[in-house]
Amino acid sequence: MKLILTADVDNLGAPGDTVEVKDGYGRNYLLPRGLAIVATRGAEKQVEGIRRAQEARAVRGLDHAKEIKAAIEGLENVSLTVKTAGDSGKLFGSVTAADVAGAIKAAGGPVVDKRSLELPKSHIKATGKHAVVVNLHPDVVAKFHLNVVAG
Repeated sequence: MKLILTADVDNLGAPGDTVEVKDGYGRNYLLPRGLAIVATRGAEKQVEGIRRAQEARAVRGLDHAKEIKAAIEGLENVSLTVKTAGDSGKLFGSVTAADVAGAIKAAGGPVVDKRSLELPKSHIKATGKHAVVVNLHPDVVAKFHLNVVAG
C-alpha cells in the first residue's frame, strides 16, 4: 500500500514522505490515526503544503532553539482563562498542552509544538501558577510559569 505520511512516524519517515507499507499496517494503524493519507494524484499535491507547515513549526538547529528559548522566557505574563472552575479553584475540565501552546502564542510568543510541552502531571486541573517546560532541542529547555485564571 502506498501512503503519504502526514506526521512523523518512528522508523518510517517524516511528514510528506511517500512510503510503501503492508496493507494491514496502513489500513489499521496509519490511516485511522491520521498519520498518513492514501497516495493519489491529488494527495501528492498536498505534500508540498504538509512540508511547508512542518518546516514552519520545526526548530532549525541549536541557535534557533536558543532564540525561541529567549522569546519564551522573556514573556512576562502567560495566562490562560478557563470558562468553568469550581469555588475551590479546581477546574471541571483540564488545561491541555494545546491550550498552553495557544496561550504562548496569544501572549506574543513564538508558535510552539504542543508535543514539545511538558505539563505537571500531563494536565492542569486547578487555577493558579504552574511551571511548564518546553523541550526545544536536546540541549535547550525553556521554562516559564502559566497563570490559569477562572473566567
